[in-house]
Amino acid sequence: MPRVYHLDLDKRAIQGAKIALLPGDPGRVGAIADAIAVTYGSSSLELASKREFVTFISEFNNNKVLVTSTGIGGPSASIAVDELAQLGVKTFIRVGTTGAIQDYIKKGDCVITTGSVRFDGASTHYAPVEYPAVADHAVTGALIEGAKKTGVRYHVGVSASSDTFYPGEERKDSYREYTLRRFRGLTEELKALHVLNFEMESATVLTLTASMGLKGGAVTGVVNRGSTGKITDQALKLGEESAIRVAVAALAFL
Repeated sequence: MPRVYHLDLDKRAIQGAKIALLPGDPGRVGAIADAIAVTYGSSSLELASKREFVTFISEFNNNKVLVTSTGIGGPSASIAVDELAQLGVKTFIRVGTTGAIQDYIKKGDCVITTGSVRFDGASTHYAPVEYPAVADHAVTGALIEGAKKTGVRYHVGVSASSDTFYPGEERKDSYREYTLRRFRGLTEELKALHVLNFEMESATVLTLTASMGLKGGAVTGVVNRGSTGKITDQALKLGEESAIRVAVAALAFL
């Protein structure tokens, strides 16, 4: 049975799983799989680890679910989604961290993305830039129910998805002080357009899933304020835990 190249998985290994949770960080995969196991009284098992792609399998309500890391950014996220789709996965939920743009969004809150501003490049290899990066309605609804069930403060709306962490998010802590003209004032403009947050993978995940007839969604935990401020260990822990709690609870509503 052939194995997909990057994820090092085959159809037998994933045991008919149709849903995948997609954190960026390989180190977060085991924690998410364990959270699923604890919540639904099942177990978790590591299936593969190659490059930035680590995959565990767990189970909820007699349904197998994968947790696969995508690494950082659109190119590697596109590989994870494409190869999992080749194996038969139909529903994909990005579970990550984010920087808030709107002042009313606090650290530890969650953003549930309905659509993404496509500041990435990988998604343009799957659909033209005019094609919207939109989340599946049912997946979004499940994430909202998951947030309500767990009591996590959440916000629903549009995210900005950038290929770069520093210039593309107009960060002030980059090594190079100079910012290209196209990014100057970007945060202010997005804030005026009611965009909620900056992150790096949702545009790719949502464009791929929508354009391929699959289901996609994204939930991210807030760890800092947009283009300013360092990400502290405490804020990172809060944001990670919030996103994981919402995503794991959402499984019951899919």
